[in-house]
Amino acid sequence: MPASPSTARAINDRSALGLLQDRGPLTAGQLKQLTGLSRPTVADLVERLGAAGLITVVGESGAARRGPNARLYGIAADRAHLAALDVRTEGVAVLVADLVGRVLAEASVPIEGDTGTGPAVQRVVAAVAGAVGRAGAERLHTVGIGAPGLIDPATGDLRDSAGLPAWHRSLSAALQERLPGARVTVENETNLAALAEQREGAARDRDTFVLLWLGHGTGAAVVLDGTLRRGASGGTGEIGFLPVPGTPTLPSATDCSGGFHTLAGAAAVVSLGTEHGLPTPATTDGPGAAGLVREAVEQVLAAGRSAGAGRAEHGPGDRSAGAAAGEREPGNRSAGAAAGEPVATRGADAETEADAGTTVRREASEGGPQEALGGEEPPAVGEPTDREPATAADPAGTAAGADERFLSALADRIAIGAASVVAVLDPGCVVLGGEIGHAGGDVLAGLVAQRLRRMSPLPTEVRAGALGGSAVLRGALLTARDRAQDTLWSDPSRSPVPS
Repeated sequence: MPASPSTARAINDRSALGLLQDRGPLTAGQLKQLTGLSRPTVADLVERLGAAGLITVVGESGAARRGPNARLYGIAADRAHLAALDVRTEGVAVLVADLVGRVLAEASVPIEGDTGTGPAVQRVVAAVAGAVGRAGAERLHTVGIGAPGLIDPATGDLRDSAGLPAWHRSLSAALQERLPGARVTVENETNLAALAEQREGAARDRDTFVLLWLGHGTGAAVVLDGTLRRGASGGTGEIGFLPVPGTPTLPSATDCSGGFHTLAGAAAVVSLGTEHGLPTPATTDGPGAAGLVREAVEQVLAAGRSAGAGRAEHGPGDRSAGAAAGEREPGNRSAGAAAGEPVATRGADAETEADAGTTVRREASEGGPQEALGGEEPPAVGEPTDREPATAADPAGTAAGADERFLSALADRIAIGAASVVAVLDPGCVVLGGEIGHAGGDVLAGLVAQRLRRMSPLPTEVRAGALGGSAVLRGALLTARDRAQDTLWSDPSRSPVPS
């Protein structure tokens, strides 16, 4: 049954608006080519969308061209203004953007642990109002909030969760009251991070994947066949409560201590670094733990560079120390290896693995060979560091030994949680998100992937998150933009309402 004229117009309008969102300004001729519509149909929709205040002329295509066919049409960015909030235990990050997602103003609100619910909410609301004013917006159309904890799938509200500040649950209602007419929505922070990584980050080519959040706390987001899965109670991905080996107790319904959080949360990562003799960061939150991981990665890569330089000085024909130990030259760097797949060559009693130009040789032991590290650039020359890097005169990298052992132990812990998710969901791809996952980069992702290959028969790619801690705020903005556009684009014939 053919679509009615009004339905056909709505479909054509949404198609054109989507192209303008994804590709930027286009001429009527380009819209005709991309949509496959006739010239008169495109002319009608351009006029209709312009009258509704959804698109506007933003320029001309080429200095030599003039007239209607040369006009560039783009989405009217000031048609609506949006806000995104990343709610954390210790504060809130805020940004205000236009309809195409261009950030116009930002704010950060620290909230001390002893702050009452009323004062905390007032600070956040005031920060949002201030950002709206600096952005030059009259009002907000849509507000997207990312917060830790469970979201009730029936009401969309943040559920009462032990260990989270009470002001978290009051914030949405307070913003709704302060911003009349705005659409305020709340989503779990890890789910928003997964959305951002899928749209703009490490999972852009994946319809099915799991994001493993590694920050102040731990969590997971599950995307299957392009759809975010929330579960019957909104609790899909509460991996912090996952019972795992290596903890002194079991988690309870009100406390994730003893679960995966105890192995891989920020405080646990900092404690693990201390056990390996690494400097303790100033804070034990997500950024503090991420700094520790990042520094360890840089030290290991620097040591590998120095070792490689030392081997290069002898030339390819010099087999002195390496030959005496049974070492072999790295194998052929195939396309798979260049993408981060280790290339291993074995001697009688040792294993050498090359990864992204870094070779780490360890004696084989009862627990199996140590993993190779590589995949990121070392710190810039002269960059300050509180550790002494290994030198070419010390190819073994004794200064980086503690860093290697720390990263290896951390990968062991992360792999336990990742393997549990893989065994149940078989996602084919695990993204290590959050500040810690981003800081570990390809090095940590490669170590976790190696362990998963030993622990699971299911082939699983492991990737480092591209957005780090900013993924939550970015996901909140993308969600707000999608919902605002869906509302505005559903009926372009309505008269424009300024934002």
